[in-house]
Amino acid sequence: MNPLETRELAYFVAVAETLHFGQAAESLGITQPPLSRAIAQLERRVGVPLLERTTRQVRLTAAGEVFLAECRTILAALDTAVRKARKAAEQQRVTIAVRPAAGPGVLPALLAASSQGADGVLTDVVFTYDEIGALRDGTADVALMCQSVATPGLELMELGLEEAVVLLPTGHPLGDRPFLTLAEVEALPGYEAELPNQALDTMVDRVALGRLVVVVGDSVSDRLGGSVRAVPVQGYPTTQLVLAWLPDARPAASRLTATVHAVMDQRKPRLPALASANLS
Repeated sequence: MNPLETRELAYFVAVAETLHFGQAAESLGITQPPLSRAIAQLERRVGVPLLERTTRQVRLTAAGEVFLAECRTILAALDTAVRKARKAAEQQRVTIAVRPAAGPGVLPALLAASSQGADGVLTDVVFTYDEIGALRDGTADVALMCQSVATPGLELMELGLEEAVVLLPTGHPLGDRPFLTLAEVEALPGYEAELPNQALDTMVDRVALGRLVVVVGDSVSDRLGGSVRAVPVQGYPTTQLVLAWLPDARPAASRLTATVHAVMDQRKPRLPALASANLS
């Protein structure tokens, strides 16, 4: 079989997703005849029919369904390769993926210290609810995140423990308690066990209106304002704030080492548990 071309794969995906040669040609910016010829040539190269064509419709064959999934994987991998190659050329730029509201005390300090450092490292931020996905597809070099479960395949730099606090509206009958048990928190109206995919400001507004009760890390306390109280939760698993990266991004992570250590040294009274992975 002659080597397939990326162009052919992109053409096939366009047709397979629209199941309409005219629409696919328009989206690709070409006319329909060359697209039809390219798909026919692709089927000859693969050696099996990928599409069933009638005068009324286009359908994927069973082989076409499998080939579509593989084409999407290949094209996504090519996009990732391009992003990673471009990042490798930007030797002094590091992109951090972070979930909205995660590490609110650490991130601003890290960005400020990075901009003032003598090593010339420029730090960009990507806000996402899938930090690990951002690492794997090359969108980010490192991720600042809370680790509550094992993350195989990642290298980690532990930044400190995040103690659990429950957010309650100011004036709540339990808001002045020194702590609440996990059972008490779970019994509160509006309690959500999973952290909503929302910015911290949105969650705070919902809590203040009595429409949400949620447990977060205590580092958010400085951003709550006067309408919400943070009460420690006894019996809730402690999470670790970490900087994470894939092994192939170790050079980028290494460029942040000195800056991260400097930031965490300043925050030791609040986050005492600093442990570093081997970044050499």
